[in-house]
Amino acid sequence: MADSRRIGIAFSGGATPSEIVECVKLAESLGYESAWVAEGHGGDQFAVLAACAAQSSRILLGTSITSVFVRTAPTIAMAALTIDDLSKGRFILGIGSSHKVQVEGEHGVPYAKPLTRVRETTEVIRQLARDGRVRFHGETVRVENFDLWFTPRRRAFPIYVSAVFPKMAALGAEIADGIILTRSTLATAAGIRSQVTEGALRIGRQPREITVTSLLPTSVGETREQALNALRPGLAFYAGFFPRYNRLIAEHGFAAEAGAIAEAWARGDRNAAERAVSDVLIEATSIAGTPQYCRERVDAYRRSGIDLPIISPFARGPGAKAKFEAAIRACAPSHD
Repeated sequence: MADSRRIGIAFSGGATPSEIVECVKLAESLGYESAWVAEGHGGDQFAVLAACAAQSSRILLGTSITSVFVRTAPTIAMAALTIDDLSKGRFILGIGSSHKVQVEGEHGVPYAKPLTRVRETTEVIRQLARDGRVRFHGETVRVENFDLWFTPRRRAFPIYVSAVFPKMAALGAEIADGIILTRSTLATAAGIRSQVTEGALRIGRQPREITVTSLLPTSVGETREQALNALRPGLAFYAGFFPRYNRLIAEHGFAAEAGAIAEAWARGDRNAAERAVSDVLIEATSIAGTPQYCRERVDAYRRSGIDLPIISPFARGPGAKAKFEAAIRACAPSHD
């Protein structure tokens, strides 16, 4: 049975870097297990985590996620080992393939063979941490020679792989310590568990060795309507801009909404895309409502098979920090 007190908090922009640090300190004081920082359009995730490491003592710190395409494998390894040292061994590296529309469109980097790239990058990172040097000739990653000029605090640290669909989930079960899902429904965990079991048993691992987590968009409001409306723009953006998330929404049983959002987004009508996001869709893939309802929803995700629910408040602008703090307080394990 899932631990009824395990919970994480994730940040994907909106709050400033210094505000995120303050929020992480609050989360630690309220008993959160972990805090995660995204790589996207916010502050640099490793710099933010370094500041969090300096101002916290217990809470685990992770990336959710680092792209295997926009940083080189040795660069990711050095950053990870740096945060692990500064945090005295509290770091978790969450890595993933990101999205073609981001990697190519926003960074100008070619995107190809994501499964292979994740596997090979993970191997390089583990070798470099373990041995202090690496030479690697893979299909997507080539390192002639790279050596560390410092001794890592830990020669091995947890690596979680971001997975949206079964192939990456199975790969994560083979090579990683955990899986990071996103925008899950209460039915997601059962299917993912079968993929994790398949991948783990293929190489002789026990499936329960792999932690299954999920990033869950979260909005706490005085009313259900207020909370739902706060999440509508973010869901429209994710389902409109990212083909992979649009497919995920469709596979969750919302094919009509996914199609309408994609069509509106393609013609540049963001208002129509937001109108296509139904309340039922938001409720199925998010945590939105009054504080009491949000706590009940987190518990429901735990019971569904998610080992670690990670709330991910969506907020932009000057009031972002207050909205993050409201979600942190509402979902804190001290309420259990």
